[in-house]
Amino acid sequence: MKPLIFAICLLLAPFGARACDLALLLAVDVSGSVDPEEYRIQMDGLAAALRDGIVADALVEQRAQVALLQWTGSSRQKQTVAWTGMHSHADVLALAEIVAQDPRIWRNFSTAIGEALIVGQRAFDAVSHCTKWVIDVSGDGISNEGVEPSAQRAALNNAQITVNAIAIETDQTDLTGYFYENLITGPGAFVVTADGFEDYPAQIRRKLRRETTKQVTVLSE
Repeated sequence: MKPLIFAICLLLAPFGARACDLALLLAVDVSGSVDPEEYRIQMDGLAAALRDGIVADALVEQRAQVALLQWTGSSRQKQTVAWTGMHSHADVLALAEIVAQDPRIWRNFSTAIGEALIVGQRAFDAVSHCTKWVIDVSGDGISNEGVEPSAQRAALNNAQITVNAIAIETDQTDLTGYFYENLITGPGAFVVTADGFEDYPAQIRRKLRRETTKQVTVLSE
């Protein structure tokens, strides 16, 4: 190989070979407790959070892959937005528009969080080249059908998949506590609490900022 061509290849290789640093699966609750207005709040809130400058910058910086899963009762979980590479801010804005327009495919069914996790884990087979895998679960109720979410923790940990959650509190149930004890798993896993659906847009933006930006640990002397 000629010296000039070799030098150009060396310069371009890191960019062409740059891996995906984050695969983020947005798992949205479409169970019977979520009415049409609340579904719209979730999708519009997610779209707005993706458009947030800090989130968009982080997704592009990490060459993230992002997809969306709608979930409800047993055997009713479907990836409705395919894995999409975030290589530019235009990609992020396009994805946000797709999310905002994503039609609801189920209503009036139960809440099977464990089965949503099973389907979510399988979805990462398509993005195995990424270096970090995260399921972002939004929900307004505890699991009441199918496999218990806690039963999936071992499989998720073995697959090195992190599960974070946003608990949409709508009654006296301590959903935040339930998610801490039964749902989230993986290094640094966390729960964000939304005080009703009206608080969801602000909290999902906060959650995506935390999920997508690289955390820096400051060591004390």
